[in-house]
Amino acid sequence: MSNNLFNPIESAKSQVREIVLNALGRLTAEGKIPAELLPAFTVEIPNDISHGDFSCNAALVSAKTLKQNPRAIAQMIVDEAVLDGTVFEKIELAGPGFLNFFVGKAWFAETVASVIDLKENYGKTDLGAGKRVLVEFVSANPTGPMHIGNARGGAIGDCLSSLLQYAGYYVEREFYVNDAGNQVNKFGLSLDIRYQQHFGVEIEMPEDSYHGEDIIAHAEKFAEIYGDKYMHTSEEERRKALVDYALPLNIKGLEDDLLKYRIKYDNWFRESSLHSSGRVNQIVEMLKEKGCTYEKEGAVWFKSGEYGDDQDRVLVRANGVPTYFVPDIAYHYDKLVTRNFDMAIDILGADHHGYIPRMRAALTALGVDPNRLNALIMQMVRLVRDGETIKLSKRSGKAITLTSLLDEVPIDAARFFFNLRDANTHLEFDLDLAIEESSKNPVFYVQYAHARICRIIEKLASEGISPADMPMSKLVYTEPAEIELIRHIATLPTEINEAAKEYNPSRITRYVLELATRFHKFYDSCKIMGEEEAVLQSRLQLCLATRIVIKNMLDLLKVEAPEKM
Repeated sequence: MSNNLFNPIESAKSQVREIVLNALGRLTAEGKIPAELLPAFTVEIPNDISHGDFSCNAALVSAKTLKQNPRAIAQMIVDEAVLDGTVFEKIELAGPGFLNFFVGKAWFAETVASVIDLKENYGKTDLGAGKRVLVEFVSANPTGPMHIGNARGGAIGDCLSSLLQYAGYYVEREFYVNDAGNQVNKFGLSLDIRYQQHFGVEIEMPEDSYHGEDIIAHAEKFAEIYGDKYMHTSEEERRKALVDYALPLNIKGLEDDLLKYRIKYDNWFRESSLHSSGRVNQIVEMLKEKGCTYEKEGAVWFKSGEYGDDQDRVLVRANGVPTYFVPDIAYHYDKLVTRNFDMAIDILGADHHGYIPRMRAALTALGVDPNRLNALIMQMVRLVRDGETIKLSKRSGKAITLTSLLDEVPIDAARFFFNLRDANTHLEFDLDLAIEESSKNPVFYVQYAHARICRIIEKLASEGISPADMPMSKLVYTEPAEIELIRHIATLPTEINEAAKEYNPSRITRYVLELATRFHKFYDSCKIMGEEEAVLQSRLQLCLATRIVIKNMLDLLKVEAPEKM
């Protein structure tokens, strides 16, 4: 690991392995065990830490190879182990042959001191080793406003991107703009009808067209700018002009709303660029050349069933128009081949379960490793007020949008709440709780912990007490609440790695919530003022370390860490 990365858990596990391997080496040299290649063993944190801080199964897995009783092997390792220069103070033999290691006070002091030294870098890891990842999320239809599902997808995708960056990946955030195909054609039709209605033409809006107020507003403004000029052109020219006017405004609106939600994209990738560059047709030709297609009833089909999909898929309809599947293949090919990202992650709605298998089938046929494409399938959100599910905005009578939600709920609460549960679980969003300023509100509870620490430090400073530059050997932690808090702080880099492996930023939200709980418990049971100097400074240093970790994780989630509340 580089100098600005520190993982207390992995560091201790590494020491356990070294202690055990060195002991086994000495036992072999002394002829107490045969010189055999031993199987790999594990070092884990036991569920009950009264049994030890770390547990090792080396004796158990080696018993068959060494043809000895595992407890006897474990006892020999205990007798031969050297703990000098490590963070451990003792080893105990337990059960059928487990080795339980207990850390000494130096480990707790080292953890606190390292957090304070590393500051904003504490928790960062090198898991990703700089691999390039493209996270595509929200990608809402630009023909209308963003809904609550987009709000959840935005929080999850943005926090996942930050999480992966924390874990050592190079990450870009991308919004895929569906500015081609049926939706845009319908958008043009709807604008066209409203524009003609403005000039008195009696024409009905089709049932499946867009009936929103935004369509009327666009048509009215277009008429204000251009008058009836486009009433005298072809339908094709009129619709193109309307779309060329309104679509960029909608896309700019999406960008502004997402910036308000603290999401800034690296790329806005337009579907239309795939059509205009010829890459859509190119994909069809590539699949044909590889013998992965056939014709049936005038249409071109992809043999996706041969590549892991549940059925074959139409690529080009009998009328010569490609299905939406083709630009999607071209888009993912562009991500992984043209732009050479090591991995692409899509945040998708609950109705997209079949999407990834067929996209992976296409990538496989094109010679791209399908495992480079991954997805998070996101379940539905249920908005609750006064204990009842709500579906409509009281103000407009329409479905609640991202912007109307943010008019009601603080951005901090929205981002935190949407990340409280795994993406693949349904989420109940309590609007009343999100604005409540009490310990029942999880984001308030965490922010209050941060503000409380700031207040403690400020109060001590007013008494002439500031954090001293104490050597680690002087830090002392013996109280259960101190030990619990430090243990939790120590798990952060490991938690970052596990959350990154699972693509699960909700683990971080729950981690920082648990950290706040443990801090409040520590504060209630361990006083600072009035204690002797070593205890006072040790607890003050622990407060500083806790504040750093809370802020680091709130920054990752793009949630404010207030100093006063």
